[in-house]
Amino acid sequence: MRGATSRRRAARWCACRSSGSHTRGRRSGGDAAGTADGRPRPRRTRAPVFRRLGIMMRQSLLSTPCRIGAAGRVRRIARAACARCPRAIAPAVFLHSTGVPLLYPPIEPYAHGLLDTGDGHRVYWELCGNPDGKPAVFLHGGPGSGCSAEHRRLFDPARYNVLLFDQRGCGRSAPHASLENNTTWHLVDDIERLREMLGVERWLVFGGSWGSALALAYGETHPARVTELVVRGVFTVRRSELLWYYQEGASWLFPDLWEDFVAPIAPAERSDLIAAYRRRLTGGDEAAKREAARAWSIWEGRTITLLPNAAHEAHFGDAHYALAFARIENHYFVHQGFMEDGQLLRDAHRLADIPGVIVQGRYDVATPARTAWELAKAWPRASLEIVPDAGHAYDEPGILRALIAATDRFARER
Repeated sequence: MRGATSRRRAARWCACRSSGSHTRGRRSGGDAAGTADGRPRPRRTRAPVFRRLGIMMRQSLLSTPCRIGAAGRVRRIARAACARCPRAIAPAVFLHSTGVPLLYPPIEPYAHGLLDTGDGHRVYWELCGNPDGKPAVFLHGGPGSGCSAEHRRLFDPARYNVLLFDQRGCGRSAPHASLENNTTWHLVDDIERLREMLGVERWLVFGGSWGSALALAYGETHPARVTELVVRGVFTVRRSELLWYYQEGASWLFPDLWEDFVAPIAPAERSDLIAAYRRRLTGGDEAAKREAARAWSIWEGRTITLLPNAAHEAHFGDAHYALAFARIENHYFVHQGFMEDGQLLRDAHRLADIPGVIVQGRYDVATPARTAWELAKAWPRASLEIVPDAGHAYDEPGILRALIAATDRFARER
């Protein structure tokens, strides 16, 4: 009975009901489901639709926690299952057998291009989701990592119009691994150019790790342009944060992995590892540059999750990726993010009118929870969620659950 009731509710809420494509003919002219005299004829599409609905109901309604309202789930599932619905969308989230929310379904951009910054860079951008949806911008980490297809899936595609872009020198932007005209404030200006290109007055800003620092820098510079902020793995590029991860702190937790990180650096140079890496990453010895880039990048790939993750290590170890990631990240850290020490926390009062969500892994070694805690204290309109069983990476289940809950919440409050 429960499954049958759910299927009836789903059919009632199917998006194409409003267009008439699922109604039986009642007018003299008939329609796709009726005859010329207005009498209904047997429909042949309902059974396959309901079979799909039944599968989705079992996967979503019966095996998942009530993350969104039951009626909302039924509406979304109906739209996904109905092959004839012109407004069909995918189910709200993918779920596996344990009922843990995962990402929204894969989606391709509906527009993309290159922004010419006028100072030697071409910045790749793309738009995903609903062109009439809530505007949002996604800021990736690093700096130097670039966006991935999975990042698109943090937002409900029916409710959001999301702009993602690869920051200067990385991903699909060009020139690759370039350090020229590449600072925090160049990136803040790029975000404003992209907002103006999109033609929106204000938007939600989402950033994780380095992306959280960039989101804070943008929000504190242009608070009138931000509707909400979602930040994860909070990083403010203070000297103390850099020393913890790249000099002494994280090394006490991962002595075996630390040995690999310092291997390219002569013992006499190890009193300042960021500076020593700088010399190799910007020097003329290509072999030394690539060795240093890979060691720098893999150190992060190995230490950002609570449990070892071979996929992360492989991704960070890719030579092309590692070169941009290590060069750009090190360039920013040598200059302490091109900011005064503590600037982002000092200026957090500028976010006073912006609601926000801070998501932080309890066992985040790359960006320890203290910084997120301090930000929450300085920004009263933000709520802090410390995920008890997670490290730094956005795709750890607890962090992912909190991030999707945040984007869903702000979409509902639009």
